[in-house]
Amino acid sequence: MPSILVHGGAGAVSPDDDADAAAAGCLAAAQAGHAVMQAGGSALDAVEAAVRVLEDDPNYNAGTGAVLNADGEVELDASLMDGDTLAAGAVAGVRTVKNPVSLARAVMEHTRHVLLAGPGADAFARSRGIPAVDPLSLVTPRARRRWDARRQDTHGTVGAVACDAKGRLAAATSTGGTNGKLPGRIGDSPLIGCGTCADSRVGAASATGLGETIIRLTLTRRLLDLLDRGHAVGAAIDACLAEVVRLGGEAGLIVVTPGGQLAWARTTPRMPVGWVDARGASGADFAGPAAGARPGR
Repeated sequence: MPSILVHGGAGAVSPDDDADAAAAGCLAAAQAGHAVMQAGGSALDAVEAAVRVLEDDPNYNAGTGAVLNADGEVELDASLMDGDTLAAGAVAGVRTVKNPVSLARAVMEHTRHVLLAGPGADAFARSRGIPAVDPLSLVTPRARRRWDARRQDTHGTVGAVACDAKGRLAAATSTGGTNGKLPGRIGDSPLIGCGTCADSRVGAASATGLGETIIRLTLTRRLLDLLDRGHAVGAAIDACLAEVVRLGGEAGLIVVTPGGQLAWARTTPRMPVGWVDARGASGADFAGPAAGARPGR
């Protein structure tokens, strides 16, 4: 039975958070991705579909509703990776694409590159028939209020990991970055091995949190390396998050193993998640477990 796990970003609990909506959105995304696999789609198809749901939901810092940079503009990053082939695609600093995760897949499937950034990525979207959107259409009143207040506590990102009926794994991650970031700043989400990593022999992972720390640790690759060396999934997550804390950062991780086991944890006050496990059971949680206390599914 396929399994899928999504996250809606690790960070502080904000006064304008809607916990019920954030949890419900994650569950809806997980169910959308699971339905894709139930219909015969691959894990890669599933994580793309799940992340698109989150990008379209204004409760998350990705796509519509993404936070704004120091100039008050949206710059979007995303990546995805196929655990069977290790093929990957990513985009960074995108401004005119509603669903950057799908543009990342187009980079993977229709270029010889892994990562395209800025105007080049937006131009590539046009060449693939992905319609341009007005960047202002991605800005929500909530994002504008947070920018006006110059709040720096938003590390939100969205992501998904999945295992399909054939045992193939995949991961995807998408974000608007950090509130008030310098224009041109690129975080961990579009960097393979940092925010996203998948290898069907070992596992698939998506990270969220303070991107600079995640990059320095190449966090998702580090997690998969621990799994490859025989560490239990819970112990591997805890070891990675301990390194994040050691460097003064914050993060959350979600992972799926080749057997379809789902696990997740965070160092922040909240990380909404939604899942459908290998038994077909589904659920969602706004806070998610702290490091060292995650459930297995």
